[in-house]
Amino acid sequence: MSTDIRTGAPARPGKDAGAAAATGRKGIGVVPAPALMLVGMVSTQLGAAFAKQLFGTVGPATITLMRLGFAALVLLLWWRPSVRLDRRTAGAVAALGVAIAGMNICFYLAMARMPVGVALTIGMAGPLAVAGLSSRRAADRLWIVLAALGIALLGWQGGAAGLTGLLIALACAVFWGSYVPLSARVGAVLPGGGGLALAMAFGTLCSLPAGLAEGAGSLARPEVLAFGFGVAMLSSLVPYTCEMETLRRVSATVFGVLLSLEPAIGALVALAVLRETLSPAQVAGLAAVVAASIGVIRAMAR
Repeated sequence: MSTDIRTGAPARPGKDAGAAAATGRKGIGVVPAPALMLVGMVSTQLGAAFAKQLFGTVGPATITLMRLGFAALVLLLWWRPSVRLDRRTAGAVAALGVAIAGMNICFYLAMARMPVGVALTIGMAGPLAVAGLSSRRAADRLWIVLAALGIALLGWQGGAAGLTGLLIALACAVFWGSYVPLSARVGAVLPGGGGLALAMAFGTLCSLPAGLAEGAGSLARPEVLAFGFGVAMLSSLVPYTCEMETLRRVSATVFGVLLSLEPAIGALVALAVLRETLSPAQVAGLAAVVAASIGVIRAMAR
């Protein structure tokens, strides 16, 4: 499910940070911003597709543990944040960590029961609802109705398994929606990526019991750990790099519209890697959610 975690963190602080960032941007600076976003979104969805392929060896909780654990390790080594936090800041970081762990494990659990594109689209309804409901114009909330109709087309496959998958995906949407204000709060009190690194580490601790209970033995296998590290990098490091560079060049509105295309990209990647196909009703539902997301972003920009 990345979705995945979005961040617009600035370059790492330090005396060589400016030079390093400038050097790093020379290579990708010539790539158009939409192409960078496309690379980031394809990378995220490849990570999700590869994670689903691993479900035959380890379960969703163990995949979540590996993804969060490896991503947290990289971020902690990169940002080296201080752990001396006041009670209020620590509470915000902990809440963000719970949201990160919840939305990741729910996304993977939903993905095990339905196509990747469907699980991703329903999960993205969380931040879409937060944005739509925050508007004071009643007309803007009609986009939420369109998204709800799209989710109804996407999620109902009939039978207990379809309903269970829908409920888990909706739980992912709730966690994803709560991630948005929590991330903003942590970013306000802990500039840069240090807050995200600490929250990711706390999310790893939250997922540790379920991950170990589900697949402690498999975590001793080097090939499983290598695969989990690859999923973490595809779902985290590459998208973060591409999105940070894109945010330097385009407005938040353009960025949001580009990001709204991710469910469609997820469905295409799942078709290519996993041979997952969607019914005409599910394609219509996906299109409805994407249209609602773009509508909300344009309305918020106005």
